[in-house]
Amino acid sequence: MKASVFEQQKLAEGIYSMWLVCGEIAAEARPGQFVELYCKDSERKMGRPISICEADKERGLIRIVYRIAGAGTKEFSGLNASDEITVFGPLGNGYDRLNGNAILVGGGIGVPPMLELAKQTKGNVTVVLGYRDAQMFLKEDFEKYAKVVIATEDGSYGTKGTVIDAMKKENVTGDYLCACGPTPMLKALQQYAEAEGLETYLSLEERMICGIGICLGCAVAIKTEDGFTYKRVCKDGPVFRGKEIMFK
Repeated sequence: MKASVFEQQKLAEGIYSMWLVCGEIAAEARPGQFVELYCKDSERKMGRPISICEADKERGLIRIVYRIAGAGTKEFSGLNASDEITVFGPLGNGYDRLNGNAILVGGGIGVPPMLELAKQTKGNVTVVLGYRDAQMFLKEDFEKYAKVVIATEDGSYGTKGTVIDAMKKENVTGDYLCACGPTPMLKALQQYAEAEGLETYLSLEERMICGIGICLGCAVAIKTEDGFTYKRVCKDGPVFRGKEIMFK
């Protein structure tokens, strides 16, 4: 559908927040899903998959928070209020609603999709966010809905080290864990959660070109009772049960 930009702002160096007017997508969006955004430049025909950060169903708005990673996202960062853009979504399977105390973990550009999940999660919620340095984004947004724990690689804010280092230092506990972020972080969380006996749901970051499972470019190995099978991150995921994922 054609969506119009409601507002856009720069949150940090290379990080932008954009609200889009697209009521049909906002009405259906669930935490953990994503949209494909399309460039106006005809040379860049494939969509850019970006997680849904927030969905305001009453006003018919969705929010995306993205990092400039190439020519496509650079083009998006130049859009202003009332500009139009083609959006396809919502896509993928998100997080299920679970009971109990939640640990939500986001790393890097995996931070934004955890915000809508924090808003909709019942019970006590602890959010653990990992950044490279003190140039953080969305921290204040999360503090409206959850206790927030921060880890930075350089130690300039919060715990120096990984999100797991921060969880151990702050004695973060819960009944289940949901996470989104770079693969090394997810792999480490899978091992940590297994040792702690936590039910875990991980949102994978893969190169999702078509967004609907046709190109098979985002296939990942998933454990089965008699071995393994391949599933598509864009169609069957991006959220999978942590214990099912076979990381390389």
